[in-house]
Parts: sequence; structure tokens; C-alpha cells
Amino acid sequence: MRAALWFLALFGVAVAIALFAGNNQGTITIFWPPYRVDLSLNLVLLTLTLLFVILHVALRALSALFAIPGHARRWRIQHQERAMHVALLDTLSNLLAGRFIRARKAAEGVLARETAMTRSGETLAYSARLRALSHLLAAESAQSLQDKAAREAHFCQALDQASRREAQETREGVLLRAARWALEDHDPQAALQWLNQLPQGTARRTVALRLRLKAARMTRQTLLALETARLLTKHRGISEVAAPGILRSLALELLKSAYDPDQLQAAWHQLDAAERLMPEVAIEASAGMLRVGGDIELARNWLLPVWERMVTQPGALTEVQRINLITALESGFALATGAPEAAWLTRIEQAQMTHPGDAALQYLAGMTCMRLQLWGKAQQLLTQSLPRLQDPLLERNAWAALAALAERRGDQAACAEAWQNAAKASSAG
Repeated sequence: MRAALWFLALFGVAVAIALFAGNNQGTITIFWPPYRVDLSLNLVLLTLTLLFVILHVALRALSALFAIPGHARRWRIQHQERAMHVALLDTLSNLLAGRFIRARKAAEGVLARETAMTRSGETLAYSARLRALSHLLAAESAQSLQDKAAREAHFCQALDQASRREAQETREGVLLRAARWALEDHDPQAALQWLNQLPQGTARRTVALRLRLKAARMTRQTLLALETARLLTKHRGISEVAAPGILRSLALELLKSAYDPDQLQAAWHQLDAAERLMPEVAIEASAGMLRVGGDIELARNWLLPVWERMVTQPGALTEVQRINLITALESGFALATGAPEAAWLTRIEQAQMTHPGDAALQYLAGMTCMRLQLWGKAQQLLTQSLPRLQDPLLERNAWAALAALAERRGDQAACAEAWQNAAKASSAG
């Protein structure tokens, strides 16, 4: 269709020229004393057209002639750029394939070509980024070869090139690699120093947070590690399956690092609400408060949410967690100077009545009755719980309590038998 239109247009132009030139009787007279020259108007127009075409072609030819050095220069630059790009691809390919010596040589080849171009007066707009990246790849290869001297030399040059304004984005990658190398060299303090130089936005990226978490755990900075793990969980840098375990272990480590009641309370307040609801964390906090001689009532209050969860949601706690919770409550009652609080007595009694078949709750209720000097009820509950107790520690304590009750009654035979069973439970545990 387009060709047909061109033909129509060409025919139209030919017809117009034929109509104009066919009947054109005009002449142009040139007076050049003492001569007179008469020329046809058609001839003059044709001559002028030919002169214009010749002049145009001549100017284009001269322009192309003078542009040859520029074309040659651009060709040389493109040739060098292609060679550098190929060498950079070789560096990456060899680095990923584990050929570290070849990768370093290829990276050094990129640097040599770029240096030659600069000396010849040709400067690339991205030369700083190219040099920084090449030095970084060479340093990575040297790190894999355990050549620390070469790594440091290339790293310093990469950091110097990345500090320029046109290569700021590359600087973040250089700092992250430096932090990773420090961790590989078991120098977490240096890793944290490199990470602290990152911009605020980069420092909150997943890769930076993972490096910070690892460095904080290696330096025993539990609070920093816990805060970093929270950010990773928020940004989904840790899987949903692994996140609770990591947070729980860090919270436990933070609580275990406290050596007096004030430190323990400060550590408890630094935990999130979700972390305080973790059974292991609450139990460890309560047990730690009892170990350092702190407020017993406060220790029991920390256990209250876990207790309510166990009572209202059967199966929410594992058997180990339930046993640890009951042991922590029993320890708190044992260390208290007076009788247990009425509120806790009511909670334990209601829980035992709601779940009459729960041997652990029967055991706790029986030990609580002993604190209240309800000897008969205590003996009844402990005796009922013993056949179904699975934990050796609770079984031993129950037999020891029955031995104390038998001794109080003056039943020496029952007392000896109870102590014998307690010893068997201890050896079994």
C-alpha cells in the first residue's frame, strides 16, 4: 500500500513538472558587456538544481571525511568497553564457579584496561563504579584464597573509589562485604564497625540485619541481637517457623545474664509483650527472680498469663512446659514466708476441680495444702497423683512430702517406704 502511494505521488510530480516545463516559454537574459546570453528558464532551473545537489554531496563528503577520526576514536572506546565487559563477565563466572585465581586475574585485567584508557585521555562516565566493582571482585577472590594482604589492598582501593560521588551506591556493597569478611575472620567487633557506617536505610535491609544479628550473637550483645531479630521477623527476613525459636533463645539469654533483681526486672521490661507470653521465658524470669532473692510475688505474677493459658487452653503448653511451670510455682510457695496468697489458692483449687484427672495439678494442689497445714487433704491429693505422675522430679518430691507427713503421724514404716520410693524416683530420673 505504501509503495503504491509513493508511485502515485511520483507520477503526480512528473505530471506537474511536464505541465510546467512543457509549455514554459520563459527565458532569462544575462547581460555581460559586450555580450548578451539568452537562456531557457527550464535550463536555468535544472542547472541550479544540479548545482545544489553537487554542493550538498560535496559538503556531506567533506563532513564524512573530517568525521573519520571521531569515528575511529569511538570505535576504539567501544572496543575497549566490550573487552572490559567481557573480562568483568569472566570474573563473575569464574568467581561463581570457584576458580578464584582466574577470577582475580580477570578483575585485574579490567583494571588494567581501564587504566590504559584513562592514560590515553579517554574517561568513562562510570569509571569510578567500574574500578570499585573490579577491586571488590578481586578482593572477594583473594578472601576465598585466604590471601588477606591482597584482599586488604584491593578492598582499600575499592572503598576509595566507592567514596566518590558517582559511586555512592557501590560503597554500600563494599561495606557489606567488609562486614561479611570480618565475620568469616571471627572478628565480630570489626563487622559491627563496618555495619555502623552504613546509611540508615541500608542498615535496615535484610542482608545487613542478618550480618548484625550474627555479629551481635558472637559478641554476646544479647539486647542488640534481640532487637535485630525483631526487625528481621518484622521484615520477614527469618522464616515464621524459625523466628519464635530465635526470639525465645535470645530472650532467655538476656534473662540469664541478669545477676540481681534490678537487672532482671530491667531485662524483663526490655522484652516485648509476645516474648513475655512465651512459657519458657516467663518461667525462666520467675525462676531467675527466685534465684537472686527477688520479689516472690512479682515472680508469681510473671507466671500468671502462662498459668491462665494452661488452664483455659488444654494442650497449649507441652508437658515439659507444664512441669516447669508447676515446679516454678511450687518453688515460689516454698520460699514464701507465710501461707500462699488466697488468689493463687483459689486458682489452683479451681484448676484442679476443672481437670480432676490432671496428675500434675493434683500434685500442685497437694503441695499447696501442705503449706496450709491441711495434712489430710494433702496426703489424699498426693497419693492420688503418684500413680499418674510422669516426671521423676515431681514423683520424688511427692514421695518426700508423703514421707514428711508419715513422720509427722509417727508412722515410721510408711516414712521409710516413702523415702525409699523417693530414692528410686531420683535414681530413675
